[in-house]
Amino acid sequence: MSSPVQTPLPVPSHPNVAPPRELTEEEQAEYESVLAHFANPDYVVPSVETEKGALMEVERMWLSYECILRYIRATKHDVSESIKRLEGTLKWRRDFGLYTFITPEHVEPEAVTGKEFVFGYDTRGRPALYMCPSRQNTEESPRQVQFVFWIFERVIELMGPGVETVALMIDYADKAKQPSFSTARQVLHVLQTHYPERLGAAIITHLPWLLHTFYKFITPFIDPLTRTKMIFNPVPDDAGLWRSAEERDQGQDDAKLFEPDQLVSDSWLGSAPFTYAHNIYWPALLSMTEARRNDMTRVWRDLGGVVGIKEWDVKVGVRAGFTAPPPEEAGQAL
Repeated sequence: MSSPVQTPLPVPSHPNVAPPRELTEEEQAEYESVLAHFANPDYVVPSVETEKGALMEVERMWLSYECILRYIRATKHDVSESIKRLEGTLKWRRDFGLYTFITPEHVEPEAVTGKEFVFGYDTRGRPALYMCPSRQNTEESPRQVQFVFWIFERVIELMGPGVETVALMIDYADKAKQPSFSTARQVLHVLQTHYPERLGAAIITHLPWLLHTFYKFITPFIDPLTRTKMIFNPVPDDAGLWRSAEERDQGQDDAKLFEPDQLVSDSWLGSAPFTYAHNIYWPALLSMTEARRNDMTRVWRDLGGVVGIKEWDVKVGVRAGFTAPPPEEAGQAL
C-alpha cells in the first residue's frame, strides 16, 4: 500500500506549454490603452484617500499583462469598462482585507478539518481546489467567505507557466451541508466580478437531488460562460477522471479531466492516497506558497517591477532560476 500523501503537490514545470499568442492590432491597441491608464506615474486608485491612493508594489505586480487582458475579455473588449472593472477590483482587494487582516492566522480556524484544500493538477495543468462541504466546522460568518478567497489566492500562486485558471472540485458526499443562498450568491458575485476568467472548470460529484434543486435555483445568478464550465458527476476509472462515459468512449480530446496520480483517492477514486492532516498540510501549504510568492516577486522586480509585466515571464523565470530575457522579450510594460 502506498504511503499517505499529506502535503500539496509541487507546481508542474510545463516545459511544453506555448507562450501567450501575439495580439491582433485591435487587441494590442486595447491593451495599450488600459496599460497606459494604470502606468501613469500620477495614477491613484479612485475613492481612496489621496495619500494612500498610489499603487502599492503588490498591486503593480497584480496588474500584469495577462490580468489586463482577462478584464478586457471579460468586458467584451470595452476599454472604458475594463478600466472601471480593474479599479473596482483594486479597491475591493484593499477593502476586503487581502493585504491586511486576512492572514493565515485569521482564517486557520476554517481550515482545520480540510473542508478546502489544494492538491494536484488537471490534464491542462490547472491546480485543483477541493471543497468538501461535509467537513464544515464553523457557523456562517464573514470569515468563511474570507477563507474561500484567501485559499483561492494561494491556488493562483501555484499556477505554472501558461496556466491562468483553477479546477474547482466540489464533493457533496457524506451529507454535505448546503450553503445558504446569500452566501452562495456572495461568493459567486465576487468570483465573477473580481476573478474574471479564473475558473477553468467546476467539477461537482455526489450531487444529490436536493442540491440539484439548489443549483437550479442559483443558476440565474451564474453568468453563461461559467455555466458552461460546470461538470456534474464526472466518471472515474483506472485511467483517470472523465467528463462523461460517453465522451471517454468516443475518444474526445478534452474528455479526460485528471490523471489518476493527480486525483485524490478518497471520494474521487484517484490513485493519490491523500489524507488531510492539518498539522502537516497547513504549514506545508504556507511554506510552499510563501516561497513561490517570494520567488515570483523577486523575478518580477528583476524584470522591472512595473505594471504590465507578463505572468509568463515571471513564472518561466522562477522555473529557470531566472535569466533575464532581452528587454524586447520581457513583456510590454511601462
